[in-house]
Amino acid sequence: MTTTTSSLRAGDVHVGDELPALPIPLTRTLIVSTAIASRDYQDVHHDPGLAQDRGSKDIFMNILTSDGMVGRYVTDWAGPDALLRSVRIRLGAPNYPGDTMVMTGTVTKQEGNLVEVTVRGSNSLGDHVTGTVSLELAP
Repeated sequence: MTTTTSSLRAGDVHVGDELPALPIPLTRTLIVSTAIASRDYQDVHHDPGLAQDRGSKDIFMNILTSDGMVGRYVTDWAGPDALLRSVRIRLGAPNYPGDTMVMTGTVTKQEGNLVEVTVRGSNSLGDHVTGTVSLELAP
């Protein structure tokens, strides 16, 4: 998915519109580097042996990265002038290295310039992240 260089306007969006799917390869580097970038030094996000000792099959993505990816997905679709009002997510299946998470979304509500998008990020284990993003578009 490429970043939109011009922003969507409220009149361009309708309830039921689907956002383009965005596949995100889940590399070990992505999982470790985004945990470090968000200052989450929990060993389950960078040390496979310690993650396994704690009952996980491998390291896994942290919630701050998942939250950021949801916001990025919606703002890449809406464009640089869109203003995020809220991002509400719920985590499910872990994102492990070697898998792919596919982000999808649907416009579920629109009142004037305010738009709500329901998002889902799924991998081979099921839904990693689900939630809603509220944003404000230009009139």
